[in-house]
Amino acid sequence: MKMRTVFCGLLLVAAAHTHAGEAHVGLDWLKIVAFAAHQTDYSGVFVYQHDNHFETSRITHVVEEDGEYEKLESLDGPRREIVRHHGQVWCLINHQMVQTDSRQVRSMFPALLPEQLIALGENYHAMQVGTERVAGYNTQVIMFKPRDNYRYVHKMWAHTDSGLLLKAAVMGDKNQMIEQYAFTQLQIGGNIDRSWINDAIRKHEQPAATPRSAKGDTPVNSGWVVGGIPGGFKKTLEIERTLRGRHVPVTQIVYSDGLSAISIFIEPDDEDENDSDGLISRGAVNLYHKAVGKHWITVVGEVPPHTVIQVLDSIRYNGKR
Repeated sequence: MKMRTVFCGLLLVAAAHTHAGEAHVGLDWLKIVAFAAHQTDYSGVFVYQHDNHFETSRITHVVEEDGEYEKLESLDGPRREIVRHHGQVWCLINHQMVQTDSRQVRSMFPALLPEQLIALGENYHAMQVGTERVAGYNTQVIMFKPRDNYRYVHKMWAHTDSGLLLKAAVMGDKNQMIEQYAFTQLQIGGNIDRSWINDAIRKHEQPAATPRSAKGDTPVNSGWVVGGIPGGFKKTLEIERTLRGRHVPVTQIVYSDGLSAISIFIEPDDEDENDSDGLISRGAVNLYHKAVGKHWITVVGEVPPHTVIQVLDSIRYNGKR
């Protein structure tokens, strides 16, 4: 009840500022939105949409004494299931739950806002743009407008009581919807089924340990320089890793601006005739790859196409390690 009162009070303050001609939203209550996805029990069905493609999923999230438990299940197409606990991730592969590298799994709706919001405020203007109902709940609509044209506009609908995100959309430069997540059915709090936890996680999980790099991952100073990374993107990872289907280690460099990430993969060019330069898009994710000298470079990110192209074209090797 205390959290609900604080959240509603901050909304009133934000609304007062908006009516006074100040549309920016403070980071104080955005923190509540960021943590709501981790501190709230909820279960529901949401739809992911991009272009004319739709995917329906069920998500269940509960908080126990030993941390968060989350299960994501596909409801159409091939059966898919992902479960998370304590930073560990398991995927359903060949009817068995197999632990996987958590860095290969994108942040999942509704946990889209980072817990550290300083970078977010440096790269986006957060503005209150109204109230709407989503899945039967009242929401506050927030728009994150980037400070340059290297990022997308993000629009989010936060539950006015808990702060949980109930809808999120990525918008293009002409205000067109590029991708969207939205709950269609949702239960917040109350008696949410926990029977799946033992079967899905506890009998598979490893004892808690200090986080470490995945097997085969080695932090490196690779010598690759990215001159065209947009301002505000900070390097968060630089490693050599072994990827499935690759015979030699691949260099991976990751940058983040607090809301979007750009990943770079660099490997020797095997001169496979099936490899071809090009741009691939799926929703807000754009992938651009091409041969550069004797290397094959791929850039993938939740940013506009021209951003991944600029980043790749700026990559050079400085000859030092």
